[in-house]
Amino acid sequence: MKHTYQISGMTCNGCKSHVEKTLKAVEGISDVSVDLANKEAVVQMESHIPIETLKEALQKDGDRYDIHLPGSHEHHHHPMPEINRKKDTGGSGKYYCPMLCEGDKKYDKPGDCPKCGMDLEKEESSKTFYTCPMHPEVEQDHPGSCPKCGMDLEPKKASANDGSEEQKAYKKMLTKFWISVAFTLPVFFIVMSEMIGVSLSGIASEKTWGWVQFALSTPVIFYSCWNFFVRGYKSIINRSPNMWTLITLGAGAAYLFSIFALLFPDIFPDQFKSEGGAVHLYFEAAVVILTLILLGQLLEAKARSQTNSAIKELLNLVPPEATVIRDGEEISIPLEHVKLDDLIKIKPGEKIPVDGEITEGKSSIDESMITGEPVPVEKSEGDHVIGGTINGTSSFQMKAQKVGSDTLLSQIIEMVNKASRTKAPIQNLADKVSSYFVPIVVTIAIIAFTVWAIWGPDPKLVYAFTSAVTVLIIACPCALGLATPMSIMVGTGKGANQGILVKDARAIEEMHKVTTLVIDKTGTITQGKPSLQDVQSINERHSADVILKNVASLESSSEHPLAHAIVEGAENKGLKPQKVDDFNSITGKGITGKVDGLQIAIGNKKLLEEFDLTLDQEHDEDVKQRQLEGQTVMFVVIDKEVAGFISVAD
Repeated sequence: MKHTYQISGMTCNGCKSHVEKTLKAVEGISDVSVDLANKEAVVQMESHIPIETLKEALQKDGDRYDIHLPGSHEHHHHPMPEINRKKDTGGSGKYYCPMLCEGDKKYDKPGDCPKCGMDLEKEESSKTFYTCPMHPEVEQDHPGSCPKCGMDLEPKKASANDGSEEQKAYKKMLTKFWISVAFTLPVFFIVMSEMIGVSLSGIASEKTWGWVQFALSTPVIFYSCWNFFVRGYKSIINRSPNMWTLITLGAGAAYLFSIFALLFPDIFPDQFKSEGGAVHLYFEAAVVILTLILLGQLLEAKARSQTNSAIKELLNLVPPEATVIRDGEEISIPLEHVKLDDLIKIKPGEKIPVDGEITEGKSSIDESMITGEPVPVEKSEGDHVIGGTINGTSSFQMKAQKVGSDTLLSQIIEMVNKASRTKAPIQNLADKVSSYFVPIVVTIAIIAFTVWAIWGPDPKLVYAFTSAVTVLIIACPCALGLATPMSIMVGTGKGANQGILVKDARAIEEMHKVTTLVIDKTGTITQGKPSLQDVQSINERHSADVILKNVASLESSSEHPLAHAIVEGAENKGLKPQKVDDFNSITGKGITGKVDGLQIAIGNKKLLEEFDLTLDQEHDEDVKQRQLEGQTVMFVVIDKEVAGFISVAD
């Protein structure tokens, strides 16, 4: 039989998995399917099971979840466990675990993931903050004046080096690392001195050097790497063993054993002691492995910082303010205050703040951040424009049609954020293996200790203890647990930095199968700077240089990006532009004007139709071939005759 129940207390995919696993463990239940969105569980059971039995099974986990029949109001809200009450917001926060061990769950404050112990990551937002130029510590989410000096607050733009939280965390970790290195190297030297031919026995006794090792190791344990032990403790009390469990057991055992050996050497058998009577110490084993793990954490933090900087660069594509026209006046307001249907004035060279439609004027707009096509696009009244793109040399007015999170750029940023948090299929396998890995390693460590203690050479217990600690330390599943999620996070961030957006981690994993890349625009992989390719004369009365000089003179009055390529090409050949009279632009066709008394026109095939002109078959085939090669061909008309054509390409 099948029953549907309502489940309260679930906030993420981790909760969903836990509820499914707990209910399946109840005797008599064959299958469970949980719907996180609707807070429902469909339970398949062999015979009817009282709801009280299900309640009891779920509420063993700190009274976190409750189960009741649909439509029933008998359920109660139970307090979350202490570790979750501090951080869990049911998805409304802005910090998340990069390992995704609890799905999409988010937290209000930075810190460690309560399940795996990893540093929580901050999800970037497009919200603008304001700060005082004289007092940078003053910061708020709306414009105003500085409470200290009265100056107007200015928009604060995100950057990779603005003292953000991840940068502060990285610098703090870097400091801890160098402190750890400074204390670890002397410990390592003391232990290895005999092996490199340096004797320290003449300076102090073996016991004294043991206390020196203790003094040097303690700051590494309790300052630089104490957080590792906190994570290990949390992994044990949360019943989610991971690499921090092994680190805590291995390094902690080595450190505590060494302290005990220093304080009570007489209780140890002779096989634990050196020729001088001192017990073998393992301070260096603990601090060396902890320092190396801290180095790994430092490299991961650096990689995460670089990934977040790519998202911040996307955020910086949007200007913090916009010039809106209200009641006939132009006023600058924060981007968050722009409303739908607001009239916005875009000046030359400015970034377009929101998505909208041009209502007055025309310009060429660089849309490469969206399309990958570096050549600016001509836009006129009625055309759509995209927030984050860059205006050319003309001003225009536009009407806001999408603002805030509805803009295309905001959706791209959200997509990049989500992509860095998605799981690749292979990561599911790694997660499954990791759940069995730690218990197996602990079991192997116990077996290793037992085997060496019974059948190992003398000193048996020394070898047994060393073997057990070695198994615990070297078996840390760092690569298993971190390689895939770190690769995805760094890969999506680097891709975004290069203008490549990945919608899902599965796409990255599948990319190794790709053998052919099909690109829709040449500008996606070219330099983005049009240049003059060729000038072809059709009419014997006008040479190629004469055509180029006259056309360059005409194009010098145009703002089109292809015009700049023609003018630059003429200047490179030493042809100086001449004075132009009666300049006129024919929308969608080309431009006309008089140069040295000649009537010049240049444009596309529609311009030829305007003058009732056509090309012969030979030259028409030549033009088509050039266009197939990615060249833009413009036809030149002099005194109402086709004089030739000019080709420009990126």
